[in-house]
Amino acid sequence: MLNNDQKLVSVVIVDDHPVVIEGFKNVVNNGEQLVLKNWFTSALDFQVFMEEETADIVLLDITLPDGNGIQLCRELKQKQPQIIVLAISNLSERSIIQQMLQSGANGYLLKTAEPADILSCIKRALAGEIVLSREVNSLFDLKALNEPAEIPELTKRERQILNLIAKGKKSAQIAEELFISPLTVKTHRATLLQKFETGNIVIAINKARIYGLLE
Repeated sequence: MLNNDQKLVSVVIVDDHPVVIEGFKNVVNNGEQLVLKNWFTSALDFQVFMEEETADIVLLDITLPDGNGIQLCRELKQKQPQIIVLAISNLSERSIIQQMLQSGANGYLLKTAEPADILSCIKRALAGEIVLSREVNSLFDLKALNEPAEIPELTKRERQILNLIAKGKKSAQIAEELFISPLTVKTHRATLLQKFETGNIVIAINKARIYGLLE
């Protein structure tokens, strides 16, 4: 049982992928005392809803096309601090988890977590714990995650190039726009991947968006 007084626990899901939403809806619908209040694929729609409504738990994606999960969590906690916010993500980088927890989140769950693990995290969060899904918990010490997050330091040029890459510009286009050589662009691109600790530029862009480094 999730609590002793049989109170129903309302849940809101926010994720821009319908398949992910369906998965979490199934988890919620199979949980004792949990009731799905609403779900959103848009940060803006979620914000409008929460201006007039509330919920016991919000399962919040940290990367949304029209919003930053870290900022959304911070704003929600300022307005309705009683709400339990559990971040949901495919990313397990320490700095991202740190920022989410430091923004007020009550936990961090990987989207690949087993339903039983998710329900266990929800139960423990309702009991007042800061929770991590099993895989995240195996990677990090919760005490270490409470230390300040390390955000990559980018030069002005690196920020320019990163923002242009995020807008879909190719190396040749970026070189022409910034009056530099394509080789210089590729060198900066390699440095960006190194600073974001990934070999995938899409992941680097997602991290930059989470860190608030994109314009």
